[in-house]
Order: sequence, then structure tokens, then C-alpha cells
Amino acid sequence: MKEREYLLSLYEIYSNLLSEKEKSYFEYYYFEDYSLQEIADNNEVSKAYVGKYINGIEKKLYNFEKSLNLLNKRNKIKQIIKDLDENTKDKIIELL
Repeated sequence: MKEREYLLSLYEIYSNLLSEKEKSYFEYYYFEDYSLQEIADNNEVSKAYVGKYINGIEKKLYNFEKSLNLLNKRNKIKQIIKDLDENTKDKIIELL
């Protein structure tokens, strides 16, 4: 899995563990494709601050996965259920 896709998957699982500010910066950068400078200008901080802040968020997401391993477990479950009937598979995927 590519790094960006991996981070987006981690965010999907762990975003509720982040502060509103962390979510905002992450979403601007990864979903809205704002540059570090645009985020800095919008929040009246330096570009360097935004870069360090986003790196900190990424490290948090990696650490959440390292500790909780939810993405890895979810991917393993998806592999296991691929041979189930569609109705059962859909119900399980909905829970993931």
C-alpha cells in the first residue's frame, strides 16, 4: 500500500482520537490538497510549524496502528471473508 493511501486508511480508523485542530490540518493537507503555506496562511502560523505539526499527526497515526493494529486486523478480516456469500460479506464489511 502506498504511503499516502496507508495514511488515509489510518486516518479513517483513528481520526476520532485526534483533536479538531489535528483533523483540520490533516484534512486540509491530504483531502483538500492545500500546500503547507496555504495552511500556514489560513491559520496565521509559519510554514515550518505546519510541516512539523502534520508530521506529528502522521506519527500519531502510525503509533495508534502500532499499538492497536486495527488496520492490519481489518485487512486480514477482509481477506478471510472474501469467499463468503455476498449478503454475509456485506454485513461484516459494514461492521468494519
